[in-house]
Amino acid sequence: MKTARPVIWTAALLLASAIGASALAASVREPNCRAIESTNARLSCYDAAFPPKTAKPAENGIAASSGDKDPFLAEEARTAAKLKNICRGC
Repeated sequence: MKTARPVIWTAALLLASAIGASALAASVREPNCRAIESTNARLSCYDAAFPPKTAKPAENGIAASSGDKDPFLAEEARTAAKLKNICRGC
């Protein structure tokens, strides 16, 4: 009789997870924007269903505020300045 309790708990856990998964799937359904005839209304439906993602913060702002500098940026600037002064076809 002691072996029956784990089976009941396992069955109850599986049932609860199945109910939770089906409830989650039902709440995540996308609206049917394809059925809307008006172009503007369909566009606003898609905009409401899939809002635009926020932009990432600028990489330069993060690096400047942290105090870390890229050592290759200065070297690249020096090399570019040297290449700019080379006469090609003089």
